[in-house]
Parts: sequence; C-alpha cells; structure tokens
Amino acid sequence: MNKSLVLAALVAAVSLAACGEKKVAAPAAAPVVAPAPAVVDAAAAAASGAAAVANTAASAATGAVDAAKGAVDAAKDAAGAAKDAAGAAGDAAKAAADAAKAAMPAAPAKP
Repeated sequence: MNKSLVLAALVAAVSLAACGEKKVAAPAAAPVVAPAPAVVDAAAAAASGAAAVANTAASAATGAVDAAKGAVDAAKDAAGAAKDAAGAAGDAAKAAADAAKAAMPAAPAKP
C-alpha cells in the first residue's frame, strides 16, 4: 500500500507540473493614437458641465441640510411648548379638583 501511495503522489506531481508550465505569449499592445483636438475640446466641455452639475448638487444638498436643521429646531421648540402646555393643563386640573373639593359640604358624622 505504501508503494501505491507513493506512486499515486508521484503521478499527481508530474501531472500538476505538466499542466502548470504552460506559457502563453502576451498579445501585442495596440499603438497609441493621439486624440483629435475636437474630441479633447468636447471632453473638456463635458467635464466642465459635470463639474457645474456637481457643484449645483452640492449646494442643493447643503441647503437641504440647513432646512433639516431648521426643522429639527422647530420640532424641539414645538415639543417644549407642548410640554409647557401639558404642565399648565395639569396644574389647572389640580386647581379645579381642589376647588371642587373645597366647595363640597362636609359629610355629616354617622351616629
């Protein structure tokens, strides 16, 4: 069995070595052609337009962030006002309950 195992390992090593040594020639590089001036001008104009659009989008995003901050501040102010109103309503309800309690005649004592 040891000889069979050694022989199988040797066959596997030879087959891997045979498959792994394939060399393929690299394809020839294509010659570089200088771009035409009109193409360069068109690309520059497109890049300039893209930059302007990006600048506008950034300005809009900044405006949206500022508006969101304003909305958060307004929500905080509204929550504070609602809290104050709820406290005042609670105080008024307590005062009304106390007044009603004071206005009720005392119950007669049981014999």
